[in-house]
Amino acid sequence: MWQIPEVIKEVHLDIESFSSVPIKYGQYPYAESEDAELLLLSYSINGGPVELIDVANGEEIPDFLLKALVDDNVIKWAHNATFERVFLSYWLKRNYPEYFVSYSIPEDSVSNYLDPCSWRCTMIWAAYLGLPLSLEGVGAVLGLDKQKLQEGKDLIKYFCVPCKPTKANGGRTRNMPSDAPDKWERFRSYNIRDVEVELGIHNKLSRFPVPDFVWDEYHLDQEINDRGILLDMDVVNNAIKFDTFSKARLMGTLKDKTELDNPNSVAQLKDWLDSKGIETESLDKKAIIDLLKTVPTDVADVLKLRQQLAKSSVKKYQAMANSVCADGRARGMFQFYGANRSGRWAGRIIQLQNLPQNHMPDLKIARDIVKSGDYEFMNMLYDDVPDALSQLIRTAFVPKPGYKFCVSDFSAIEARVLSFLAKEKWRMDVFRNNGDIYCASASAMFGVPVEKHGVNGHLRQKGKIAELALGYGGSVGALTSMGALDMGLTEDELQPLVNSWRSANPNIVQFWWDVDDAVKTAIKQRTATETHGIKFIYQSAMLFIALPSSRRLCYIKPKIGENRFGGESVTYEGVGTNKKWERIESYGPKFVENIVQAISRDILCHAMRTLSHCFIVGHVHDELIIETPMDVDINAICEQMGRTPDWIEGLALNADGYCTEFYKKD
Repeated sequence: MWQIPEVIKEVHLDIESFSSVPIKYGQYPYAESEDAELLLLSYSINGGPVELIDVANGEEIPDFLLKALVDDNVIKWAHNATFERVFLSYWLKRNYPEYFVSYSIPEDSVSNYLDPCSWRCTMIWAAYLGLPLSLEGVGAVLGLDKQKLQEGKDLIKYFCVPCKPTKANGGRTRNMPSDAPDKWERFRSYNIRDVEVELGIHNKLSRFPVPDFVWDEYHLDQEINDRGILLDMDVVNNAIKFDTFSKARLMGTLKDKTELDNPNSVAQLKDWLDSKGIETESLDKKAIIDLLKTVPTDVADVLKLRQQLAKSSVKKYQAMANSVCADGRARGMFQFYGANRSGRWAGRIIQLQNLPQNHMPDLKIARDIVKSGDYEFMNMLYDDVPDALSQLIRTAFVPKPGYKFCVSDFSAIEARVLSFLAKEKWRMDVFRNNGDIYCASASAMFGVPVEKHGVNGHLRQKGKIAELALGYGGSVGALTSMGALDMGLTEDELQPLVNSWRSANPNIVQFWWDVDDAVKTAIKQRTATETHGIKFIYQSAMLFIALPSSRRLCYIKPKIGENRFGGESVTYEGVGTNKKWERIESYGPKFVENIVQAISRDILCHAMRTLSHCFIVGHVHDELIIETPMDVDINAICEQMGRTPDWIEGLALNADGYCTEFYKKD
């Protein structure tokens, strides 16, 4: 018999579930699947002992817990809480519709989901403090007494996803508890342990809570993910078909030209090139571009066809087809605090942050052809169908009928923030007057007037590449990585370009090293320092950087070490480029990059909250995509987006925008 607590303030929970839809397609279509089923639910009330409900074996969830799940006064905790909230939303609608309550207004598209306002996530808490995102990873780093059980992945694979029918398993397509009672008992223990680990994380991190305003940002993020963004499935499905037709034609043409069995094979094509007297170590994108500069016409034709064949545009369309919900909207595209060094979002599933740009002058015509399904017409009009499909990816996102997209973004937000913090006055004047920073930078670097498409206009490109590469301490290597040599600059020009940019921006250079000194002093003396309005606090073996917004960046176990040049450097523990927990080296300009990107992120959050009365359906870097009625004025949206937050008074912001019937890069 269930003992009902008198007052429920918090519930920590974890669920295990089954669905025939792969979780990699997203938690929304996974939970929406008609065969999605709740298997286990473990929970703790107010931090008490963990209880388990074996739903798969007929145990029922008690009324007090059902009420707690929908009570906005009860805080629900989970690790990656979006999954629990979304899955339980569908499960409640199906099994206990009398309990289910959604949020927002009827015109919104969030009606299938529980209000996120009373949900908290230990994964977000971990990310806020610079810890790993996975439950296993954060538990290990914190050294919890109870760790996530290692056999969980195998148990999930056994019980939570369909299995292949075989003679040995009697031809079944799913494993039930009765098929392996011993495994099921371990699965029950695994489910309980996950809640125990969550409680351990909660207790360990209790001295460093996430600020309420960051939870408010998380809830807005959840609302945007719940809302989703509509897909034109005619464009999506036809693009996939077009790509199949195009690849078949390209492969046929390549076989005719090379007489190879598989001209898509790197080894076979290398041998073919060798037979033509052409040697190459690689056939990657850069290698082919270099080869095209020197090879004969017949070889160039083959390499160009291979370039087309290598286009991976169909992967984005396939991700759209896999992740679309029943109402035609793609959801769960944004991971809050996906970049824990700055707190910026990361893309998920379709990856809106990594979409190809569009430069086609006849974008709408090409889109209409794909939507109509006329491949032959498409093939007749466009020499490179894969490239055309790649440029059309954005246009698959559309507003709902009777609405339009208002797309608004900040102009040069990072450059503005960097200039403001460093007090580089000439740059701040450029931004206040809505000038072109690339022209102004080139002018400052070379001491001559520079106008876009005007006097000394050829220098603007050098100003642009310098601005993009050098703001955070970058040098010749950064210019090269940004493609300076591909843009026509010579190697001899690179170091002088670095020198010219730094000479033109002495306050930014000074800012780098002032931050470097402040960080090192805070760590060495285990104290608090401040420079340029940014505070650096050493506390409990962590370095906190307090931003103007009151949000903090966190660096675990910082130390002063020696870099490869024999000088001092700062190291801290974090998730490195190989996704492993390791010691990471940093220095002043890199900390400046973290700070500037973090403040830029906070400014975007401020704009999102200012415009939260609108239907924000997506955001890409410093851009908002808003689904609006046809009579909404884009200028009003840009004005609201461009309002400077009170906490960074004096920063000159500017937001530009446009309206469109489908998403595109204007």
